[in-house]
Amino acid sequence: MANIKSAKKRILVINTKTERNKAAKSKVKTFAKKVEAAIVAGDKAAAQEALLSFTSEINKAASKGIYHKNTASRKISRLTKAVSAIA
Repeated sequence: MANIKSAKKRILVINTKTERNKAAKSKVKTFAKKVEAAIVAGDKAAAQEALLSFTSEINKAASKGIYHKNTASRKISRLTKAVSAIA
């Protein structure tokens, strides 16, 4: 354990940020699962609606640095392609 006061504070701050990042990633994953579930069900309208909310959520996370912008773009692209492929 750290002895210096500033090091102790950094540990607390890092833990806080780690929890916030985990929560944001979890939220993004939940939205992605909703899109995938709609794709499997074949419900194009629900999939498009879920994709819109997923896109918004992952872009928020990317703007905060939780995801790299290219990673966010890749995930959005793949899900968009899958939604478009629904008959």
